[in-house]
Amino acid sequence: MKVLHVYRTYFPDPPGGLQEAIRQICLAVQGHGVENTIFTLTPRPEPAVIRRPEATVVRCRSWAAPASCDLGGIGALNCYRRLAAQADVIHLLFPWPFADLLQLVVRSRKPVVVTYISDIVRQRQMGRLYAPLLRRTLAGASAIVTSSPAYARTSPVLSSPLVRDKVQVIPLGIREPATSQHGDDEVFRRLGLDPVKPFFLFVGVLRYYKGLEFLVNAARQVKAPVLIAGSGAAEESLRRYVTDAEVDNVLFAGQVSEGEKVSLLRRCRGLILPSHLRSEAFGMVLVEAAMAGKPMVSCDIGTGTSWINQHEKTGYIVKPGCPDALARAMNQLLADAEQARIMGQAARQRYEVLYSGNITGQLYADLYRKLAKL
Repeated sequence: MKVLHVYRTYFPDPPGGLQEAIRQICLAVQGHGVENTIFTLTPRPEPAVIRRPEATVVRCRSWAAPASCDLGGIGALNCYRRLAAQADVIHLLFPWPFADLLQLVVRSRKPVVVTYISDIVRQRQMGRLYAPLLRRTLAGASAIVTSSPAYARTSPVLSSPLVRDKVQVIPLGIREPATSQHGDDEVFRRLGLDPVKPFFLFVGVLRYYKGLEFLVNAARQVKAPVLIAGSGAAEESLRRYVTDAEVDNVLFAGQVSEGEKVSLLRRCRGLILPSHLRSEAFGMVLVEAAMAGKPMVSCDIGTGTSWINQHEKTGYIVKPGCPDALARAMNQLLADAEQARIMGQAARQRYEVLYSGNITGQLYADLYRKLAKL
């Protein structure tokens, strides 16, 4: 069975949680007889085709990306038409308005699965203009997937009477490597960080909705290093903010390798995800922390983050945009190493039950096969 996955960006372009989610879906369904192709745009599509372990990645040129909405040209349209004709199922990851346009123009009759990641939160005017096109795509979809019950319940789009009967929940899981992935402890020497002493970790793309300014202000009240690993549009302003505020226990690791990330997750006291807006629809890094057996601190924003992290069981859920609440939760983990360990164990158990790649792969493969009638 051939599945065409469609999203605006993919590896090897700068990584993010959704690219990793797509990679994990592809890896998870391979064992169920699924052949994956990923259609994406990039400013520099050379090479145009990349063969990766999880999928064949077909890349067309992104001519512009207003409001993070990559737009392609005639070449992308023709390429999509060809790939759609070869697929048994088309899997759209939303929202991406250009994908709606592709579907509208190509008019493929192949069954369509829409994985609905997030409501449009920040670009509200664009969201209003986009709404009729989005509704058309969702109305024509064979199935709509969301990653958590919370998002299905709280999203005004998914709870609409026009689409809610099509909505089902499939969590975004992560396949654990067959053998334990080797870490790279050299990262501690590079950062001048003592791995024996407790520290807190943020990992992710540095974006406006990640709430990192609140984490910096919380760090003032925490007597442990707070490490920010990742890069992104907000990095320069965040570094200036830390310097101007004279917060001396916040460290920047920049973009870390997979091995470095593994080492940091294994040694940290807890993973902090201070995202304060609903743009953080799931939080794949929380699943990574749970897989590593680490407690988490996240914010109550009505999305999948509070499905992965369970308050006072796998970590703490705090009020969004509140440095004091973040600091209190971090200090609780800092003061009670045994409680942090117990929460980490509970997080690992929850990962095994809900978020392993095996579960995600089985659910998506069953859905693809049902729709393709194979």
